[in-house]
Amino acid sequence: MKQRDFFFDNAKFILMAFVVFGHLLNTYIHDSETIYALYKTIYSFHMPAFILVSGFFAKGFYQKGYLGKITKKLILPYIIFQLIYTVYYYFLYDRSAITVDLLDPQWSLWFLISLFCWNIMLLGFSKLKPSVGIGFSLIIALLIGYIDNISNYLSLSRTFVFFPMFLIGYHLSKEHLKKLFTPKVRLASLIVMLVIFIGFYLNTDINYKWLLGSKPYAELEDATIVSMFKRLGFYGLSIISVFSFLSFIPRRQYFFTNWGKQTLYVYLLHGFFIRFFRESTIQEYFSNTESFIMLAGLSLLITVLLSSEMIASMAQPVIELKATKTKRFMTKTKDYIKQAFFFFKIRFLIRLSSRKDSTSIP
Repeated sequence: MKQRDFFFDNAKFILMAFVVFGHLLNTYIHDSETIYALYKTIYSFHMPAFILVSGFFAKGFYQKGYLGKITKKLILPYIIFQLIYTVYYYFLYDRSAITVDLLDPQWSLWFLISLFCWNIMLLGFSKLKPSVGIGFSLIIALLIGYIDNISNYLSLSRTFVFFPMFLIGYHLSKEHLKKLFTPKVRLASLIVMLVIFIGFYLNTDINYKWLLGSKPYAELEDATIVSMFKRLGFYGLSIISVFSFLSFIPRRQYFFTNWGKQTLYVYLLHGFFIRFFRESTIQEYFSNTESFIMLAGLSLLITVLLSSEMIASMAQPVIELKATKTKRFMTKTKDYIKQAFFFFKIRFLIRLSSRKDSTSIP
């Protein structure tokens, strides 16, 4: 059990760092073919992997009180941050009025409402055989692209498009995942990721929006029967990419493992940094290979900062409507202050004692 927890906590932290990095890279995707290929490679696995992991942990959806629990965990933060981001964008973009629409998710908040819907959809799909349920959800996802009205509103497009990945995660077991950690699989995964990157690099005309799952076919190309098979191809690409990525996740506990438990905070809060970055002149300082390495470092720094205990203790009352982490952090802070005061007091007494001894020498 511990090993599983370490693996998923490690995966969530690393994936979150890629989410932040991908959002920062978005500004530069039209400036460099290499950056554009890297961007599409990241998007081929980072959110699909997050969704798969979320599905893996949805196995307890049938337990009593589960629906109320996920409503509090997902819908309440969604409403709160929908309002907060609306006000933030009003000032950031100097808009003429504040318009609140709770049914049109602000930017990355789509994940919360989709995750809530995926859990609800399990009530029906979990009763089907895995192959039948996944196949049926895949058919719905392929056909939904022909409905032009289904887009970002209520996150309907992403909800249907990414549900097969969530359902795959739900049906996964630890035994399935153990097969990823052999040297042969990891070598094959490395080759696969390189091939995917090279493929995107050589085919610059591939529209990255196919990977977002947020648009109907008509907004990506002239909707034909071929569009459905293109989406199917991207499904295959994402599945291969996701499992290739997961094969490299360490299973032991490391210094960053506990940070993986705070990814919801990072996901909800990093948008303030990203949107400010895109509107500021800071982005102009990142223009070559060396600076993009620094950009990756900045992504990691933001992820570490927002997943820290200090930020969690400050944000928990807003995100989770409780203050257990806040109280725990305040208690630890008081203990540290007491220890520091005691330490300096001892040092002061030692110095005072040494001075008295020196003055008493004839």
